[in-house]
Amino acid sequence: MASSETHESNRRDFLYIATGAFAVVGAASAAWPLIHQMNPDASVQALASIEIDMSAIPVGQSITVKWQGRPVFIRHRTPEEIKISQETPLEDLKDPVARNAGLGGDVDASDANRVIQPEWLIVVGVCTHLGCIPVKNQGDYNGWFCPCHGSHYDLAGRIRFGPAPENLLVPKYEFIGDDAVRIG
Repeated sequence: MASSETHESNRRDFLYIATGAFAVVGAASAAWPLIHQMNPDASVQALASIEIDMSAIPVGQSITVKWQGRPVFIRHRTPEEIKISQETPLEDLKDPVARNAGLGGDVDASDANRVIQPEWLIVVGVCTHLGCIPVKNQGDYNGWFCPCHGSHYDLAGRIRFGPAPENLLVPKYEFIGDDAVRIG
């Protein structure tokens, strides 16, 4: 009699384990499409990085390109603009953090920590207050001005006056030639 009880016990244990395994596989196969649909679509993945030819941007001018659905400002700074940005005391800045995705961490917002090459400034053109798009060559610091709520950014994309709490974000980028850059 003990032999048949052990046989029944082993069979019952096997059925419990097999049923549990089947339920786990079924739940995973049902959940996979739900999880997979949260991935970005092909158009977003295609814009994960972009390359820009900057040879046509004259000194003192800037362009706006679209990257990941957001505007990115690329400015070819003059020697005077570089000098003003480099000589700005850190104590005068509203946000002391560089906000440079290429550096990470809490490095200071000096001009050297916001650019790779001093003559080229590349920042995400979204106001850090409410997500508006600032206007170039405007404001008290001749950088960018957000007319919605009055935020003023300098020629290094740093917030100097107004309700915006942070500097414009510097995206991760690299130069791939003398006049070309890859953002992302």
